[in-house]
Amino acid sequence: PALPVGQDEPSSPLVSGASTEASPPPKKRQYSQREREAVCQAAWERRKEREAKRRLQEEEKERKRALAETLKAQRPGECQKYITVVLDPALLQVEGGEQILRALEAANYSCVVENQAVPCSITWRRKTVSSQMGDERTEELNVLVLLGLGEFLSMAQKGQKMTLQSYVAHVMEKLPGKILALAVVGVENYFRSLRVQSKQRLQQAAAPGNQEEQRKGRKRKIKDSGLELTRMDMEEALVDLQLCTQVQVSFFDSCEELGEYATMFTKAVAEAPFKREREDTGFSFYLEKRWCGGVKVDHSGKGLLKVWNRQIQQFNRVSPAMAEAIVSAYPSPQLLIQAYGKCSSDQERENMLANIPVHRGEGVTATSRRIGPELSRRIYLQMTSHNPDLRLDLTG
Repeated sequence: PALPVGQDEPSSPLVSGASTEASPPPKKRQYSQREREAVCQAAWERRKEREAKRRLQEEEKERKRALAETLKAQRPGECQKYITVVLDPALLQVEGGEQILRALEAANYSCVVENQAVPCSITWRRKTVSSQMGDERTEELNVLVLLGLGEFLSMAQKGQKMTLQSYVAHVMEKLPGKILALAVVGVENYFRSLRVQSKQRLQQAAAPGNQEEQRKGRKRKIKDSGLELTRMDMEEALVDLQLCTQVQVSFFDSCEELGEYATMFTKAVAEAPFKREREDTGFSFYLEKRWCGGVKVDHSGKGLLKVWNRQIQQFNRVSPAMAEAIVSAYPSPQLLIQAYGKCSSDQERENMLANIPVHRGEGVTATSRRIGPELSRRIYLQMTSHNPDLRLDLTG
C-alpha cells in the first residue's frame, strides 16, 4: 500500500556488519638515533642555560648585598666599627701614649698593639666585606707618629745631623706611599720655661754684687746654648718641612689634648671613604656643598627665581650681590632674552647690563658700583651664542 503524502520511507540500517569493526590506532613515529641525541642535546643546553642564568642572578644578588653592606659600613656611626687602631708598643712607654690608648678605648675604637715599622707610630686597618673572600682588612694610608719633645727640639735646630726633613725622609723610606703626620707635646711649655729663665737671669743680673754670678751665667749660657731653640728657628724649620715634604706637625699642651686629637684623627680616617664618595659630584670643578642639593621648585614655580640667581652666580667673579642686582632687573631668562631682542645692535646688547647698580652693605658703610661692561658681555654671549666651544672669559 502507498504511504501517505509527507511521510518518509523507513530508514534502512546504516551500519553494516563489516563497518562495526574499530579503526586501528595510528602508529607512533620511530625516531632515529641521531634525532634522539639531538633532542637530548637541546634539552641539556636549555637546562645549562637555566642554570647559568640562575647562577648569574645569584651572583648579582650577592654583589648588590655586598655593595649595600659596603655602603653601610662607610656611613658615619657605622664606619667606626670597621676600623682597628694599631699602636706601636714603644708608644705606650712614652709620655702621652697611655692617654692615647685610654681616649681611643673610651670612644669604643678597637685597638691592638703590634710592632710597627716606625717607633711610636699609629696606623689603621679597615675591615672590608667581600663576597668572594669574606672579610678582609686593608691598611689605611695615614700614619701618625708621636715625637718626643727633646727629639723634636734637637731636629728643629740648624746644623744638626738629623733634621726634621731627614727624619721624614727616613720614615718615608720605611713607609712608601703613606701619608705622614707628626705630633709633639709640650712645645709651648718649653718656650714658657725659656721666658721664665730669661726673666730670672735678668733679675739676677740687675742685683748688685753679682758680677761673678753674671760671668758664670754667661759661661753656662754659652755651654747650654746648643739645647735652646728659639721660636723663629722652629718656625723656619716647620716652613721648610712643609714646603719640601708636605708633612705638618701638630702641637699639644697636654697629653689629654693629644688623646683627643688621636680620637678625632681616627674618626677622620674612618669617615674618609664616605666623604670622598659624597664629594664626588662628577664635575671637573669644585662644587660648593650648599649647591649640591640644588634648589627646590614646587608646582607653582616657587624657587625658580633662586635658580636663576644661582645660574648667574656660576659666572666667574660674580658675587651674590651682583647676581641679585641682575635678577632684580630681569627676573627670568626669558625677560632678559626679550630685552636683548629690543636692542638695535650687538654693541648695545653687550652693554645692556653694564649700568645696573650693585648695592653692598647698609648705612654709612654702604657702597655702590655697576655691573660693568665685561660681565655684561659675558652674560650676553652665554644667553645668545650657539657655539658650545666659545670661551666667555679669556682671563678666567
